[in-house]
Amino acid sequence: MRYRQLGKTGLQISETGIGTEWLYKKKQEDVRVLVEEAIARGVNYFDIIFNFEPFLQQLSPAFKSARGKVFLTHHLGSSEYKGKYRKTRSIGECRRNLERFLRTMETDHTDILFIHFVHTRKDYEEVLQQGGLKDLALELKKEGKARCIGVSTHHFEQAIEFAESGIADLVMSPINLANHSSPRRKEFLQACVSSGTGVIAMKPFAGGRLLRRNRTVTFSSYHTASHSIGKKKMPPEVTTKRCLHYILNLPGVSALIPGVANLGELEDCLSYYLASEEEKDYSGLLKSFEEYKSGECVYCNHCLPCPTGIDIGPMIRLYEMKDYLGSDQLRKEYSSFENPASSCSECGVCIERCPFDVDVMAKLREINDYFCNEGRH
Repeated sequence: MRYRQLGKTGLQISETGIGTEWLYKKKQEDVRVLVEEAIARGVNYFDIIFNFEPFLQQLSPAFKSARGKVFLTHHLGSSEYKGKYRKTRSIGECRRNLERFLRTMETDHTDILFIHFVHTRKDYEEVLQQGGLKDLALELKKEGKARCIGVSTHHFEQAIEFAESGIADLVMSPINLANHSSPRRKEFLQACVSSGTGVIAMKPFAGGRLLRRNRTVTFSSYHTASHSIGKKKMPPEVTTKRCLHYILNLPGVSALIPGVANLGELEDCLSYYLASEEEKDYSGLLKSFEEYKSGECVYCNHCLPCPTGIDIGPMIRLYEMKDYLGSDQLRKEYSSFENPASSCSECGVCIERCPFDVDVMAKLREINDYFCNEGRH
């Protein structure tokens, strides 16, 4: 497992977390075994979206001995009616649900308190109004019942507004291959990098649709954060590992959270960390999900190994975030590379290997010039 900082919160979370919704109505022993195995494999971030009391009673024993090692979420606005999920904006109901969550999970706080499922512009305005859910979340954080405030949404429009507003410490939204060509997604990630807002990528497999190889599937806005893609035949090369690697290479992403229903699905996700570069290589999939631009780096690292040891993909990714990171952070991260861009011998091997016609040598010269000039200021 590898860990990343969650925006400006200071929390170091596992870059693969676990969504727990598929554990609902599973046997308690099965839930315990799965959670304990995930923790043993280094997972420390668990998203708990349902507030059904029987479900929380199932989960609670699994976390009891490891509470200090994990980060748990609570969704402010996720409620129930007669045993079924219901979204609510009632302040009283939301506070009562959190209090019950804390009692049942035997903890005095939740690590991330999400304002749940902000769906439309009207919903956005409602949660921000005086006395709305935003005020309740801030109040609960002040009381010590939450460490950080997050927002979950299935629309990039609202995700961008929250990232730019600075209201939330993190935003959770669908990020996956199916919205690869969405300009709003790029805008969202750039806004998060610029503001220091953490990004949690949900729906990494677009509700499982990406893994239906050789079948024609339909994507809804719920799976793509309102990016229109319609029907598409899934390429046979789509795999769990490639889906995960694609997301974890995107600038600004703090973690992704696949939902798992059993040990087999957990193992399938975590086997990513034992996979070869060939098994993780997603570059051949991008033509299917479009519409990359020729000459645009997608950080796939096909250009490696570099004879002079330059870590090309991550270096270009950092450089392309220069307008959104502070100069001190930019210099610090650039200095962490073992071999700077100036190490390039211009042998041309990287250009021969690149499947997207990127002029890598020109890009490295540009990076070197930038940091040389930036260092003189």
